Amino acid sequence: MTVFSRDVAARHRRRLIGLVLPAVLLVPMAACSSSDAPDGTKAAPVAAPSAAATAVGGAPAVENATDLRRKPVAAAGAGEAPSELVTKDLVTGDGKVATDSSTVTIHYAGTIWKTGKQFDASWDRSTPETFPLQNTVTGFGQGIAGMKEGGRRLIVIPPDLGYGPMGGQPAAGIEADDTLVFIVDLLAVGSGDATGSGSGGAAGSTSGQL
Repeated sequence: MTVFSRDVAARHRRRLIGLVLPAVLLVPMAACSSSDAPDGTKAAPVAAPSAAATAVGGAPAVENATDLRRKPVAAAGAGEAPSELVTKDLVTGDGKVATDSSTVTIHYAGTIWKTGKQFDASWDRSTPETFPLQNTVTGFGQGIAGMKEGGRRLIVIPPDLGYGPMGGQPAAGIEADDTLVFIVDLLAVGSGDATGSGSGGAAGSTSGQL
């Protein structure tokens, strides 16, 4: 083989290696080794994806989580937003149990998962809201169902149980694909009648908005 033909063959091998590399990056680090590559060099170790970047997040951290006298403040979510409804009782109540068709009186704070930015809070109006849960988006009623009066619960609502691909509230800073975080204090549970009107807060709109 001539020097020219050896150079052509080496370049051809380098092109093949470049084509294969993206697929190699998908292999977990445990499957990588330092075995020889086709061009006689040692294969470079492939870094595993960051756990923080790939892990599905759960409930974000909450300031004032158990002090019912103070407004709770949720941090931005970490990792990938969960694709299913997540609930976490911060304080367990001991009163009447709510269903997803109850009329409830609550204090709440709502934020965007990815930023932690607040878009609404009854705490800022110093007045609880009363409304039927059937007039809210699906995830809000499902998230409150099972709560007891006197409790505080963190609820993470994925887009398909919130506004979905066609919804959103741009004026409030909520995009259609945003995952929403609510921290709800359940003050009272009324009847299951869903014919009443909300008091005008974001969570109680009769148009099906949070």
